[in-house]
Amino acid sequence: MVAVRVGTRTTERSDVYLNHRLYGEDDGPARVDYFFWVVQGPGGTVVVDTGFSEDAGRKRGRTLLRRPAEALDRLGVDPAAVADVIVTYAHYDHIGNLDLFPHARIHISEREYRFWTSHTAEHLQFSFYSEKTEIDKLREAESHGRLKLFSGKTEPLPGLRLVEVGGHTPGQAVLYIPTSQGEVLLTSDAVHFYEELDRDMPFTAVSDLPAMYDAFASIREERRSRGVIVLAGHDPDVLTRFSACEELPAGAGIAIGNALKTL
Repeated sequence: MVAVRVGTRTTERSDVYLNHRLYGEDDGPARVDYFFWVVQGPGGTVVVDTGFSEDAGRKRGRTLLRRPAEALDRLGVDPAAVADVIVTYAHYDHIGNLDLFPHARIHISEREYRFWTSHTAEHLQFSFYSEKTEIDKLREAESHGRLKLFSGKTEPLPGLRLVEVGGHTPGQAVLYIPTSQGEVLLTSDAVHFYEELDRDMPFTAVSDLPAMYDAFASIREERRSRGVIVLAGHDPDVLTRFSACEELPAGAGIAIGNALKTL
């Protein structure tokens, strides 16, 4: 599998950690990187989330480093031929390029989808993180029978386990991926940064704080007891913890394992 870095921004720790002042620490710089993920195996290619669009990123002051379409081309992936896209949750930086995949089935938690198509999601504290046109792409996929909703957990393809944990958003999901190097737990934004997990420090944007803490505890236990490889969703350290992807420019992405064992 490959993690592709498509964007970045520089901010302060108080902007990314909930109530940072409570830790009694000085503020300081923080970098947030933006990724999407490609899982390739004998059964085909699965894209996990789709990065942010240029317009959505510009509105929020995010730096676009590379367009997902260009990165996919470097990896030899034709988006029009991708049969399955997994959406771990529906913020703008995870569903910004769904139109690249016109034929794909889109797997997403039903709770997540119902929330972002509800009136509650129109409140500013939620709507800042979404784009109406992108949510409409999910609606369109549902009307065409391409939206695959699940509750709790599902196996979108043999060997892949998609599990709803909530916390960051109502239907935030994580993905378990068996690779030649071991099982990867792609946390998406259940864990933005490794420090969140190691120090029990919730991210600033949260819909259910107890669920976020519970997800941290569950992921730590999975790491301790089963040795899963934890892949954080926005941590720049991802680029140094894992091997560089040879198909992409330096600093553009990392690769874990050769292929899925069972896909």
